[in-house]
Amino acid sequence: MRDGAKKSTSAGAGGSSRGSSSAKKSTSSSANPPGNQTPNTPDIDESEIARLKVDELRSRLRARGVTGTSDMHKPDLVKALVKSLRDDSGSGSGSRSGSSGGGVRTGSQTSKSIKYSQEVTSVDDEPERPGRSLVTTDHEVIRQWAEARKGVPCTVDGTEHDGHAGVLRFDFPSNGREERLRELSWEEWFRAFDERRLNFIYQEERSDGRQSNFFRLESPDREDG
Repeated sequence: MRDGAKKSTSAGAGGSSRGSSSAKKSTSSSANPPGNQTPNTPDIDESEIARLKVDELRSRLRARGVTGTSDMHKPDLVKALVKSLRDDSGSGSGSRSGSSGGGVRTGSQTSKSIKYSQEVTSVDDEPERPGRSLVTTDHEVIRQWAEARKGVPCTVDGTEHDGHAGVLRFDFPSNGREERLRELSWEEWFRAFDERRLNFIYQEERSDGRQSNFFRLESPDREDG
């Protein structure tokens, strides 16, 4: 009986060992899914980041608090952005709010317009209905919206201070050029947009379905925006 008990125990232990080994293999294979993804951070797609333009890479890095990007070439910018995203993912502190990731920026002066607008976080998001008020901080959403209307990023002449761009605007040449507006690069425009923690409130269409040029920039930190 004692020998039989020993054999049973031994067989059970062997089965458990094999099951454990199988589980380890399964875990190991699922830990590294196929594809061009950064190890241990499957949400970070390096191929997608590499398709971004240089000025957008710099803008996104600045929005994440990374400095010294002005002299960096594209491969280094891509590596820096991937590293920043990986660090955030590893620390669990990767928040979109206040960055160029589309998340709405909030503060003590957040307006009702922000609260009642539909949040848009990517170019794939669609308005719930024509005439819907939308809000975003995503650079590509803003750029595509403006370019679809031939909009040019500008600042109001005379509002600059300490070498920084002043009041931000878009100029729509089809409506006639505004004399006080001075053209900016997208990089300059987005740098000021992110530094001031602005939200972009806008419409895609009017309630009758016609294209809308309505937009407003609001700061959640200042009453006057």
